[in-house]
Amino acid sequence: MNTLRNGEYFGETNQKINLKGLTITDTEYTHPYVDWHYHENAYFTFLLQGNMTEGNRKETYGCSAGTLLYHHWEDPHYNIKPDIFTRGFHIEITQDWLDRFDIQKNKAEGSFSIKNPALKLLVYQLFKETKINNNSLEANVNQLLLHLFSELACEKKENKERKPVWVGQINEILHECTTEDLTLSGISKTLNIHPVHLSRDFHKYFHCNLGEYLRKTKVSQSMKLLNTPSSLTDIALECGFADQSHFTRCFKENIGITPLKYRNLLRNH
Repeated sequence: MNTLRNGEYFGETNQKINLKGLTITDTEYTHPYVDWHYHENAYFTFLLQGNMTEGNRKETYGCSAGTLLYHHWEDPHYNIKPDIFTRGFHIEITQDWLDRFDIQKNKAEGSFSIKNPALKLLVYQLFKETKINNNSLEANVNQLLLHLFSELACEKKENKERKPVWVGQINEILHECTTEDLTLSGISKTLNIHPVHLSRDFHKYFHCNLGEYLRKTKVSQSMKLLNTPSSLTDIALECGFADQSHFTRCFKENIGITPLKYRNLLRNH
């Protein structure tokens, strides 16, 4: 089985940034099929454009733009890519980095897909930082990555606890109906839960209020469409924003720059 060393991926790397204990790459995938292999370090893969299939010993993922995967070190997997342009952003993490910040590997073990839109937005911010590449790049990347690991550790702890059935149900509703006018009372009625109970416990399981979570989900969805020729107005409406100005405001609050500036960063690779 092939072992890929630090910073190695199957494809054409457009950008590689080496920081202390981290290797960050922006890579175009060029192989239609990559046989079973593993990487010597743990890493995140964020699909910026295109589609691919990834399989490991437990699961197979259909990955489209906006998919975020975490891979434990030396965890074998394979990849299949259709005949379209596909591009991935990787953050590879050495044991030295984990030791320096006192992060245990078992806080995020195995390979898994990360669905939480708030965590995806953290990785979009990481991507933005690597394209701006200012004097505080390393400090900003470390801060965002530590935040990401902290949130993953919280999710892992919560997953061990028994959650109410409505948590899974509401998650499906929020991800499948982002363009609809979802309200606390409407969701409460759908799930047959008192709105006071839902409002009180929502933050416990989603770490923000309903409105914030919906905005993060919509912004995350919009990031995929910024790869397309669609106008910002069309993207705003497709993702459920009232208008382009509302979209721009929410986007900047979450990512730090406007959708247009982000689109330009994405295209100038």
